[in-house]
Amino acid sequence: MANKKPLRREDVPVELTWDLSAIYESNEGFEKDLEFVKSQIPAVAAAKDTALKDGESLLAFLNLLNVVDDKIETAYVYSHLKADQDTSNNENQVLNQRAFSTYIDFSGASAWFSPAILALSDEEFEEYFKQEPGLEDFRVLLETARIKKGHVLSDKEEALLSKASEVFQGASKTFNLLNNADIKFDEITTEDGEKVELTNGNYSVYIESKNQAVRKEAFETLYKPYINLKNTFASTLGTEVKGHNFSALVHNYDSARQAALASNQVPEEVYDALVEVVNEKLPLLHRYIALQQKALGLDELHMYDLYVPITGDAPIKYNYEEAAKASREALLPLGEEYAEIMKKAYADRWIDVAENIGKRSGGYSSGAYSTAPYILLNWHDELSNFFTLVHELGHSAHSYFTRNTQPKQYGDYSIFLAEIASTTNENILTDYLLKKHTDKEAQKYILNNYLHRFKSTIFRQTQFAEFEHQIHLMDQQGQPLTQESLAKVYGEINAKYYANVIQDEQIAYEWARIPHFYMNYYVFQYATGMAAATALSDKILHGTPEDLEAYLNYLRAGRSDAPIEVMKKAGVDMTKKDYLYDAFDVFEKRLSQLEALMSE
Repeated sequence: MANKKPLRREDVPVELTWDLSAIYESNEGFEKDLEFVKSQIPAVAAAKDTALKDGESLLAFLNLLNVVDDKIETAYVYSHLKADQDTSNNENQVLNQRAFSTYIDFSGASAWFSPAILALSDEEFEEYFKQEPGLEDFRVLLETARIKKGHVLSDKEEALLSKASEVFQGASKTFNLLNNADIKFDEITTEDGEKVELTNGNYSVYIESKNQAVRKEAFETLYKPYINLKNTFASTLGTEVKGHNFSALVHNYDSARQAALASNQVPEEVYDALVEVVNEKLPLLHRYIALQQKALGLDELHMYDLYVPITGDAPIKYNYEEAAKASREALLPLGEEYAEIMKKAYADRWIDVAENIGKRSGGYSSGAYSTAPYILLNWHDELSNFFTLVHELGHSAHSYFTRNTQPKQYGDYSIFLAEIASTTNENILTDYLLKKHTDKEAQKYILNNYLHRFKSTIFRQTQFAEFEHQIHLMDQQGQPLTQESLAKVYGEINAKYYANVIQDEQIAYEWARIPHFYMNYYVFQYATGMAAATALSDKILHGTPEDLEAYLNYLRAGRSDAPIEVMKKAGVDMTKKDYLYDAFDVFEKRLSQLEALMSE
């Protein structure tokens, strides 16, 4: 699929698309749910005068919230999946905007609730549970809400801020439309001399080309439109950062980072520990890069040379059908219940596989409490896409376990926990491939693939986290976020991480194309997630049945406990640095293995 021109959406084979009819058979179902939500918004707002009258009234209101939230969540997921499958389809974009606007109205109508719960004394709070034992099903939810004491405004102010959410989302929406629908790339010349239009989807193929001229052209072609629009992208990113800082300020937090992490009950020390340990271990990254340069036989290494499989042509390649079968085999160590979920994912068409014109780039898992956990891919026949598939299946299995174990109020999970399940799958796949493909060339390729993913996940995402935090601090201190200042900061951090690589001028503008900078302190969790997953996958592969059950209980936990506590029960204490050092020990061990194989 790598060198084929992207299909139009209507030309994609049905078996390679997700089945959204399982949510609604037609848009009529969407309209029905949207109208229901709109009809309930006045009741949600009016409950301000009755919900806290007694325990029975409070329980009734919480149940109403669950019902309405389930409907709007389902409608929104349906509309955003349809919008993402073809971002140029105006009808689907309108559906998505309508769902989002209704969600904002619902949020505004219920904005009074958090301040009201926070205003209760401990004695008043406990009295409700004495009056209505059924409220125990909501205790963790309500106690978690009270953690925000001192950080929630009056109900009128929260309602106004909720109404402004659509405005605050504007920068992110503009970036996504520019990045996915409006930006067009020039053609490049492939290794075979063919002219091919570059896309965000096929870029990963050409940046890994063994021909340096192809890599260089792909790199420069990709960055050209971003640099041409550098002032626009600086404006969207700067506006996004200002929104984060404004929200933190008005909610009485010291910083946007504190606000973002507090909402997930994650201590800021977890973030600082990650940056500290990764910086301490940068010599390992430089050692791996040196091995890359030696293997490629280059006098100097450029940023566009870092993605080439240094073991040469891939001795292993999976098309989608092969990867689907192998993924189920690879994940068998996770047990029979997990295997049944994998079977269901393929049989019920949870996965949108092929790249098509206008389709959102990249990959993700998304769904609502009452829908399947759908997966978006932009498939190309390469090992990295196999890992993406298994990664997203990890997210979807996590969602499925949670939603089929927990009630609606606990039926999702903190983003801090999200990347652990997906990366555990990646580590299990690496073990599977090393056992399945035992010849020297395959072993070298798989080891390098692991090291490259570790570099991309732990080193690279921590690099992003450093940049993200620094630009938030700059704005907080009144420093302007212009394309020049953003490029300067990003360039300096990049030079630290890749000290033995030529700093091509385009790389200082990489920030312009990274969607995760619009996700408010999300990226660091990729790194902490992979580190934690290293420990968990080792327990699954070499531990006891009790270790596996503890892991599955983590998948089932949802929001029934604080994220840090969920992980402690699973066997990893993320308040300490041990799990980070353990992860780097595995990286160094596999780096040494690859160095030995490459020197033979």
